[in-house]
Amino acid sequence: MRICLLTYRGNPYSGGQGIYIYYLSREFRRMGHEVEVIASAPLPEVSEGVILHQLTSSSIYHPGSSFKKNLPKVRNPIDLYELCASRLGVFAEPWAFSFRAYAKLKELCTQRRFDIVHDNQGLGYGLLLMKRLKIPVIATIHHPLPIDSQADLEQANGFRQRWRIKRFYSFIRMQAFVARHLDRIITVSQSSARDTNLFFKVPADRLRVVYNGIDTDIFSMNEKASQASDGLIMVANTDDRKKGVLYLLQALQLLRKDGIKLTIVDDADRHSSYIEDVGPLPSYGFKLVRKLNLDGLVHFTGRLTREEMVKRYSAAKIAVVPSLYEGFGLPAAEAMACGVPVIATTGGALPEVVGDAGILVPPRNADALAAAIKQLLADKQAQQRMSEAGRKRVREKFSWEQAARKTLEVYQEVLSTR
Repeated sequence: MRICLLTYRGNPYSGGQGIYIYYLSREFRRMGHEVEVIASAPLPEVSEGVILHQLTSSSIYHPGSSFKKNLPKVRNPIDLYELCASRLGVFAEPWAFSFRAYAKLKELCTQRRFDIVHDNQGLGYGLLLMKRLKIPVIATIHHPLPIDSQADLEQANGFRQRWRIKRFYSFIRMQAFVARHLDRIITVSQSSARDTNLFFKVPADRLRVVYNGIDTDIFSMNEKASQASDGLIMVANTDDRKKGVLYLLQALQLLRKDGIKLTIVDDADRHSSYIEDVGPLPSYGFKLVRKLNLDGLVHFTGRLTREEMVKRYSAAKIAVVPSLYEGFGLPAAEAMACGVPVIATTGGALPEVVGDAGILVPPRNADALAAAIKQLLADKQAQQRMSEAGRKRVREKFSWEQAARKTLEVYQEVLSTR
């Protein structure tokens, strides 16, 4: 089968989307399929044998970009719209990428024929043009973005900030419209499927659930690091309000007298606010640490390699996932694969992922987080039990090979109906 994967942002530090593209394309190649990826910056990593086609972007949301720098690069109306829209605070990357991807796909189809096109959360209008090429088009929705919008609005300060958030997320209507007109939608959990049906009105008979995988060749317990395990770890983009860093830091404040330390794995410099001609400003997470006077208890690592992340996971007593919502929850599953007990919320798919390998608390509840942290730190038997349960659960339920096979089943289902 010849497969074309689309991702408007594919770097592994662009959230789960980049990880998804890397492993899915790798497994497809291992199974003997031909795979090509069309992507724009930040580009995804791809394994040997996967062909990568790079598209341009004129958005100013990339670090180091600005209106002045990108204006000379404008070549067509799509470039101009994306540049101007991003300057006005609109996130136009999915819209612009979809039209550029359509043009690239049309060009590629003069040389070879694809069996299926699989979009990764972009859901731009250009996908509907791709259907004119008589190729089935499906998409993965990790979770519907109205949930992000709601979380940002919930923690917004004042009318002006609320207006900026609504303007930024104005592309959501496009995503809902496009999702309803594709051949199938893959979601990464039962929770995400329900919410995609709720928010985007995608009919349930066109939704298919395929869980993400975890690379257990990389994510496994580092025995040396685990011997001196101490403190808590959170792996997240803390500028993303739905990741719940506010509530974890409030819980840490409640436990201040216990001296519990927290490591946050977050490429904070890349996620910090960026203002043209001024540069990066402190991220939301940094600001909260200062506001709550937790400087001596919280350490931000910056960007880490996968191997370094494994050491950080293994060196922690507990991994905390305080998210208000997760479409899947890769950090929870990665921690479990490393044998680290997990405290997570009941937000979204986290109960599906964590199972009996951790403690679940209500989202938006610093008191409950603090109580669970204190309870688990004092119970070594529970830590050991959850460590073993987590590793077993990941091995049995979350492999990338299994994810790829189930995704191929969706492809075959679509092809058999055409």
